Amino acid sequence: MDEAGFALTLPTTYSWCVQGQRLRVPYQAPQGRRVNVVGAYFKHGPEAGRLVYRSWAVLPKSRAKQPRTTAEERAAAHGLTPEAVGPIDAERLVAFLWQVAGRPADAAPTWRRPRPLVVALDNYSVHTSQTVLAAQPALATANVELVYLARYCPEQSAIEPVWNDVKQHHLPVRSFAQVADLKDAVDGALARKAKQLQQAPRKPTNLQHRAA
Repeated sequence: MDEAGFALTLPTTYSWCVQGQRLRVPYQAPQGRRVNVVGAYFKHGPEAGRLVYRSWAVLPKSRAKQPRTTAEERAAAHGLTPEAVGPIDAERLVAFLWQVAGRPADAAPTWRRPRPLVVALDNYSVHTSQTVLAAQPALATANVELVYLARYCPEQSAIEPVWNDVKQHHLPVRSFAQVADLKDAVDGALARKAKQLQQAPRKPTNLQHRAA
C-alpha cells in the first residue's frame, strides 16, 4: 500500500508532432491544487492483480482567520463534493485499510478475514502515526498485519511500478485547468490500470503447482 500525488501539469515525457513544428503543453500553476491517491496492490494469492484505490483533491488553503465560505462552498467552486476533498490523513488511511481487508460496513467487532492479509507500508509519518498504531490490535484480530519496509527503499514496494505506469502511459492529457478534471482523469486512468492488471496472465504459485 502506498500513496501517489498528481499535479495539474504532469511531468512531460515524450510525444509526437509534425516535423518542423513545436509541440506545446500548457502549464497550470498548482496554487495549492492537486490530487492525492492511496492504493493497494495484491501481488500474489487468490486476489493477485487486484488494485484498490481512493483519491481526494487538495484545494488552496484560505489565509483568512475566519473564512467567509464553508467547506461545501469551497468544494463546489472547484466542481467537487466535500467528500472528494482533503488530505490523506490517518483516519482516512485506517478506513482504507479496512476497505482493502474487505470488512463489511455492518461487520461485528469480532469480524475476521478467512485468509491472512499482510500489508506492506513505507515509513511515511501517517503510516506510523498514533492513530494507525492504535488500530493495529483490531486489524490483527481481523487477520490483517502491517509490515513496514526498510527506509528509503521504494523498490521494495510492488505498487511503485503501478504508479509509474499510470503517470507515464495512462494520462495522455498532461495539463488540466481544473482540479476536478484532473481527479476525473486520474480516477479513469486508475480504473483502466486496475482492469489491465486483472486481465494480465498470472504466474502459477507453488500451491497451484502442487495442486496440478
